[in-house]
Amino acid sequence: MTRRVRILGAPTDYGANRRGVDMGPSAIRYAGLASALEAAGTSCHDAGDLSVPRMEERDPDAEEPPAGTARFLRETREVCTALADRVADSIDAGATPLALGGDHSIAIGSLVGSARDARIGAIWFDAHGDMNTPTTSPSGNVHGMPLAAALGVGDFSEAAYDWANAVGLDASNVVLVGLRSLDDDERAAIHDSDVTAYTMSDIDERGIADVVDDALAVATAGTDGIHVSLDLDWLDPTVAPGVGTPVRGGVTYREAHLAMEAVARSGDLRSMELVEVNPVLDQHNETASLSVELAASAFGKRVL
Repeated sequence: MTRRVRILGAPTDYGANRRGVDMGPSAIRYAGLASALEAAGTSCHDAGDLSVPRMEERDPDAEEPPAGTARFLRETREVCTALADRVADSIDAGATPLALGGDHSIAIGSLVGSARDARIGAIWFDAHGDMNTPTTSPSGNVHGMPLAAALGVGDFSEAAYDWANAVGLDASNVVLVGLRSLDDDERAAIHDSDVTAYTMSDIDERGIADVVDDALAVATAGTDGIHVSLDLDWLDPTVAPGVGTPVRGGVTYREAHLAMEAVARSGDLRSMELVEVNPVLDQHNETASLSVELAASAFGKRVL
């Protein structure tokens, strides 16, 4: 049976510290996402974008967290709640949702929707851990908090954040792959959790194939499928220059494709997102084009 894919745009930059990432969904579409997915053997439907008011029209402190700082918390809740419903509706309709960011805060919506009526695992391909909370975040930017939010870590265990908790996601089925930039509180949060984490050093020592195979084994153990969160800053900036928080020493072009090809072979992909593509910082739409290629690999594109 041909896999059905539903594209969901979430053009938000509420969670980021640099402007432009809200144009990511348009850039990815312009790079030929739909045709690439269809060439990979899927039936693709673009459901359009969520309605997201411009940042300039909103007050970043209109809704303050119970403690700490979380900029544009009200707006993030509104976007992620709407995205969660669209993700869940897509799965109910037999389609695999592919969310396009926007900044990484949209992952809250993807995870909540995907885990609404199922137990899921998650693989987080990212340079960063995204395990901060409003009281540990040095910036208050929610794109550094989505995994902590979905897992109910620290501040996010409070009732005020019920909307952000993915009830069907357990930390024991979450894997971070390719870490290379963590602050002290984030590092402690990862150590104190049941999350599995692989740094770039692990990839250097073991190779991307072994690391991703282990990640898939953890994420799929006893679950109904996996969510893949692909932050384009996971790749080295020489390969993916158009991201807001680049960190040197990321994975190569071929390592990234191999990882996505392994996801496709697993047959367990339930939902996915592509985030943090910033056309303002890109070169000739290179990063958006790369995200299209990687999505095609994740959905089954093969050489032979």
